[in-house]
Amino acid sequence: MLRMQLLLSQMSTSSVEKKLNNMTIRIPHQLFINGEFVDAEEGKTYKTINPTDGQAICDVSLAQISDVEKAVAAAKEAFEEGEWGKMNPRDRGKLLYKLADLMEQHQEELATIETIDSGAVYTLALKTHIGMSIQTFRYFAGWCDKIQGCTIPINQARPNRNLTFTKKEPIGVCGIVIPWNYPLMMLAWKTAACLAAGNTVVLKPAQVTPLTALKFAELTALAKFPKGVVNILPGSGSLVGQRLSDHPDVRKLGFTGSTEIGKQIMKSCAVSNVKKVSLELGGKSPLIIFNDCDLDKAVRMGMSSVFFNKGENCIAAGRLFIEESIHDTFVERMVSEIKKMKIGDPLDRSTDHGPQNHKAHLDKLVEYCEKGVKEGAKLVCGGKQVNRPGFFFEPTLFTDVPDHMYIAVEESFGPVMIISKFSNGLRANATEYGLASGVFTRDISKALYVSEKLQAGTVFINTYNKTDVAAPFGGFKQSGFGKDLGQEALNEYLKTKCVTVEY
Repeated sequence: MLRMQLLLSQMSTSSVEKKLNNMTIRIPHQLFINGEFVDAEEGKTYKTINPTDGQAICDVSLAQISDVEKAVAAAKEAFEEGEWGKMNPRDRGKLLYKLADLMEQHQEELATIETIDSGAVYTLALKTHIGMSIQTFRYFAGWCDKIQGCTIPINQARPNRNLTFTKKEPIGVCGIVIPWNYPLMMLAWKTAACLAAGNTVVLKPAQVTPLTALKFAELTALAKFPKGVVNILPGSGSLVGQRLSDHPDVRKLGFTGSTEIGKQIMKSCAVSNVKKVSLELGGKSPLIIFNDCDLDKAVRMGMSSVFFNKGENCIAAGRLFIEESIHDTFVERMVSEIKKMKIGDPLDRSTDHGPQNHKAHLDKLVEYCEKGVKEGAKLVCGGKQVNRPGFFFEPTLFTDVPDHMYIAVEESFGPVMIISKFSNGLRANATEYGLASGVFTRDISKALYVSEKLQAGTVFINTYNKTDVAAPFGGFKQSGFGKDLGQEALNEYLKTKCVTVEY
């Protein structure tokens, strides 16, 4: 620890220190470009807000176009001329393992920063936001020296012979733009695969949740990553994200966020230089609960499917379809469970439900529920801002929601459970989204049949939210394309070269 403190003191960085959660946390707040923390052009900054009380945590450097140019140039040089581009894959893996170890050593500090910046309940931040991030880097560290091509038999023109083989090569400079709901985990899901494949990265965290990304940057320096390999630019999507999409030296853009912005990014990437794109976009994931389910488990998992991470979850069950014969019982039990939830300070270990991520999102949730009531859906509980400081919203339940209603079609991205009853037929695919889905039934034949029919990249059977670093994750239709996690994620950050030798 003493050696680590010495290394930190040698870094040219200005950090904010706060005593929180029975520890002193140290938060970098500048841009990270070419291995150094630096101010943005003209010293521009903005305040990042703690959603628990609405107060500023600290001033953060606000990246400008010129900062993007510097970061991309540093990443390009590191890839084409620097040590990283020449590094043995096994040594690259060692660096990623070392980074994962440092993240684990700092996991309580990272979880605390995540909690105050995003509103995540600390116990969840420690286990999922940070825990899965560490697992992701360890998983992809193991892939570094296992990326390989193949030999291919081709028609041979006699009397000569031919050898044809493929090579998997890194793409180059990759831009990554991530959302605010799982700030560090979304960074890990994309950046780990990107680095394992041998690329360099310029990452824009969400403007409202930049702090764990900057702490991560500090840890890459401590792990002795070569300069320019990782660059972190807090800033606006319209400026920084747009420039990364447009930049001719960025060869790949990975994005998680709304479908609307994803379409804009895809267009910009095509027009600029036909750069490779992977998009994880919006969702309205259906959860179908049949009357032959294990009702206790269905209620428990139904709660988790909607209220996990206060509903700020891309695969949250956007709509629950409950078979008619158990509908009333299910709703009654769900209301009982919702009333048991403790809303409060996310650093309190007994809290179940923390604040929403930021004020604008809270306001959208209020408006979303008002639309549901106006259209005639039955508001069973919740639907309002909690009367306390911060951005707290009541866990909410709507029933009697026909297919045409706004809340039946649009994603809330918050703690809003939408319940519709069914007697027959499959309405779950009547959406342009196809990110995830779920089925609860004791009949495995029924479960597998329905899973075949569901148009979604992930199907959960008698469980929900069970993602793993080895399992590919990504959507169909307007939920995007490309995969995070698993071996398939590497393909998003690799290109295939075919070589033919005549002899």
